[in-house]
Amino acid sequence: MKKLDLGTENISKLLKAFSIPCIISLVVNALYNIVDQIFIGWGVGYLGNGATNVVFPITVICLAFALMFGDGTAAYLSLKLGEKKHREAEKGVWSGIFSSIVISILFCIFALLFLPNLLNLFGCTKTLQTFAQDYGYIIAMGIPFMMIGTTFNSIIRADGSPKYAMASMVVGALLNVILDPIAIFVLNLGVKGAALATIISQFVTFLMNILYIRKFKSIEMNKQTMTFSIESAKKVSLLGISSFITQMSIVVIIAVQNNLLSKYGAMSKYGSEIPITVLGIVMKINQILTSIIIGIAAGSSPIVGFNYGAKKYDRVGKTLKIVLSLSICISTIAFILFQTIPERLIGLFGSGDQLYNEFACLTFRIFLLLTILNGIQIASGIFFQAIGKSGKSALLSLSRQILIFIPAAFLLSYLFGVMGLLYAGPVADLLAFIISAVLLYLEAKQLKAEPQIELQQPEKVEKTKKGPIITINREYGSGGRYVGKLLSEKLGIPLYDKNLIGIVSDESGLSASYIEEKEQNRNLNLLSDLNLNYFQNLSNDDTLFLAETKAIQNIAKKGSCIIIGRCADYVLKEHKNVFKIFLYSDSKHKIERATKYYGISKTKANKEIQKIDKARERHYEHYTNMKWKDASHYDLCLNVDLFGAEKTSELIEQMIKETK
Repeated sequence: MKKLDLGTENISKLLKAFSIPCIISLVVNALYNIVDQIFIGWGVGYLGNGATNVVFPITVICLAFALMFGDGTAAYLSLKLGEKKHREAEKGVWSGIFSSIVISILFCIFALLFLPNLLNLFGCTKTLQTFAQDYGYIIAMGIPFMMIGTTFNSIIRADGSPKYAMASMVVGALLNVILDPIAIFVLNLGVKGAALATIISQFVTFLMNILYIRKFKSIEMNKQTMTFSIESAKKVSLLGISSFITQMSIVVIIAVQNNLLSKYGAMSKYGSEIPITVLGIVMKINQILTSIIIGIAAGSSPIVGFNYGAKKYDRVGKTLKIVLSLSICISTIAFILFQTIPERLIGLFGSGDQLYNEFACLTFRIFLLLTILNGIQIASGIFFQAIGKSGKSALLSLSRQILIFIPAAFLLSYLFGVMGLLYAGPVADLLAFIISAVLLYLEAKQLKAEPQIELQQPEKVEKTKKGPIITINREYGSGGRYVGKLLSEKLGIPLYDKNLIGIVSDESGLSASYIEEKEQNRNLNLLSDLNLNYFQNLSNDDTLFLAETKAIQNIAKKGSCIIIGRCADYVLKEHKNVFKIFLYSDSKHKIERATKYYGISKTKANKEIQKIDKARERHYEHYTNMKWKDASHYDLCLNVDLFGAEKTSELIEQMIKETK
């Protein structure tokens, strides 16, 4: 990444560099599950595969927690290293690891105690019960290895060793391929053998990742740094919540599918077991297609995000075209295979009777009928996340599976039985595609209309004398900006507010207008996280915060100054001679100022004030882990209305002079 310039390098070259590792890791992860089913199908039969499909949601729940702690810790590590806060980074890493260890042990115990209940929840039939329990109990014993290993994998990538992280996954996957046939065919252990092969492979991956502790590049990992912090654990979990939600949505979908297939399959000539087995296999085969498309789109995310921020919309459009073209090509190839050779695809997973093969062909040809459209929907969701349109990204991420497929599955299966659930697949694909295409068309049209001209950047202020650094946090409409201006004139020191945008622009390569827009429309909420995938640890807000942090630290090195907002009090908390001020006002006067100075009507002013203050409060708490209005970490809190702007600036000036 250091050698590749996101703003000038050839886009195809950038995509190769970013996308190929993503694709390999995702495909390897998908194959991990498929290999078991191939050997079980040949060694045990399709009932064995049906049993693994029922146990699969338990694995996904564990993966959800593992990724929450892993991706959350990775994001926390990247942020704290960007802020040069190595001690906090170490605390966050160990808090994430300890959280994963504790939860993995607790869930292991829970799964072993209540496995039959969990299997029933996920649609297990009486016929599948024995196979599912044989497989499930062994898989449950390996939960700690899987979860801790996965958590470490994300952290290792964030530490700058993606090849090592990928190698540990590949080694585990290859070992699983070797051990599966030995355990199933040579030792005649059936589904138990497949489960043993899986947990042994997971243990090897776990061991490789644990051994990496001594190789950490960015932080020190020793007994002195091995501390647990509840606050850090909470922060890590919140940063990784998007990964958790994504995986848990898969659990919900599988549970709904299996229960509907069990219910309506029993009313058909296929029975319950064939539909549960077949649809599980078909979805895992389709996961390979999905993994490739996600890998391509995820690899494009930093390219799109940077160039969108830099207002290089021609490069954004070109990157999007390449991603969509590749996604459509991959989807087309998959569509042809699904429609022409479904017998051979299902044949990879062992033989079955006539009804089994018949339902498998129907599933490929009906359920995946419009899979050719999936490339657009998946790539669009990640594209909108990359450019900071979190609402649209969340809509596309949720639309196909949750908002459309589940209601369609209930309705169509009620009307048409087990075949209705197959019809729900193309219905969801078509509607999700329409939503994606419309949003993408409107966005592309807007990009073409945007001017390709950079705003003129303000000149940087020359180095000043060493002296006080004043940070001012303020409620919207309190007059804090004007107080800062008056104070700047009284003390004869530079004021950094809007002019800071130009400096951040120079530091980051992002355009000034983009930074200003992002500052006014912070997206730090659940929607902004929903589409952050396994390979994208930093959101656009995180990137901007790191750029602002660097600019503020550089400004502070020059000497005395006043900085308005932007968490400057927190960024400079270790800096000497910093005075932290908070200015507030009552609602009546804030509305008057908003109406007079910002041109907002009185009817809208109060709503706008509450909205902006809430965004500032959320942004501050997200990055500082402190309350914005908590007086305990400020040196002075003043009601501007009580004294007036002029007198408020005089009081601050007096405090500064008396504390020199």
